Amino acid sequence: MRCPNCKAKDIGKIGTNQYYCWHCFIELSIVNGKFSLHQVEEDGSLSSLDDLFEGEDMSVEM
Repeated sequence: MRCPNCKAKDIGKIGTNQYYCWHCFIELSIVNGKFSLHQVEEDGSLSSLDDLFEGEDMSVEM
């Protein structure tokens, strides 16, 4: 699996269908075969990054 943001393979699993990219520091979730990306803010909250990507970029390729 590659990160849809930076294309790195340095992805760790943090929960059920939840992953973290150690290269660009974003959290990824898999929902219905597509990625949902979030940036972790300083206060620990998550900000969605989904609007920055096209549909085909969000498909999960394992």
